[in-house]
Amino acid sequence: MAQPYTGMYPIAPTPFHDNGDLDLDGMRRVIDCMVDQGVDGICILANFSEQFLLTDDERSILLATCMEQVAGRVPVIVTCSHFSTRIAAARSKAAAEAGAAMIMLMPPYHGATLRADEGAVVEHFARIADACGIPLMLQDAPLSGVTLSAAAMVRIAEAVPLMQYYKIECPGAAAKLRTLIALGGKAIVGPFDGEESITLMADLDAGATGTMASALLPDLIRPVVIAHREGRRDEARQLYARILPLINYENRQCGLRACKAVMMEGGVIRSDAVRHPLEPLHPATRAGLLELAREVQPLALTWGR
Repeated sequence: MAQPYTGMYPIAPTPFHDNGDLDLDGMRRVIDCMVDQGVDGICILANFSEQFLLTDDERSILLATCMEQVAGRVPVIVTCSHFSTRIAAARSKAAAEAGAAMIMLMPPYHGATLRADEGAVVEHFARIADACGIPLMLQDAPLSGVTLSAAAMVRIAEAVPLMQYYKIECPGAAAKLRTLIALGGKAIVGPFDGEESITLMADLDAGATGTMASALLPDLIRPVVIAHREGRRDEARQLYARILPLINYENRQCGLRACKAVMMEGGVIRSDAVRHPLEPLHPATRAGLLELAREVQPLALTWGR
């Protein structure tokens, strides 16, 4: 790797037809829209891709479809989380062989209480690194129910040299990023934030070099990252203030359904369907989302019109 991956790496949604079947044509259009958004890279098969509602065969089909459609235009991060080390390693190996630039992983968990201790977490990541041979990103998200301190993450980085990137999206993300960077030094190649970039300014101030939001408005978030990186913090703050109402609405009211609703409105995909037991947006919630989107005009709102 010539230089670290930095910047805007949004999560690709997985489009479905109204009946819940995969919409592969829509998936290709999503990828093309994201490239046109000017992203630095794309993450697929993540939580905001509804990865927990996909079969293994569907994962393989989506991996092949996305990698073919990206065609090397931007780096691709593939999420391969699983409680089973064997399965996560096999997924990661397949992603690397398909051309992935990086693998994103949550610590192993299952249900509300089944967790691994720190030693087993290190071994889990080490075996995956051996299997795929490309950089790893640790996703520190409340969804896993696993609490890893910044010091524990540094121990993982030291034990597993390919664990170089860290997506911090827990409460108090900025403080954790700051501590992680201070303790880990050069072992922390890429400190990222996430959670729809809802704490982006604080996280950039703390030293984050990248962000992983949804594909709703990366074309409007990326200029914030660039301005901050180039020392134009006041400009970054103003740009962020303009889009924060939409980010907040996405994060607090809609979740992963927001991107699909905007992309459907913008002609990127034909349906904003999600798979049960997820429920579609209430019409009033959808209307509120689109009202805020029209105020700032993300590319996804007009790309296919």
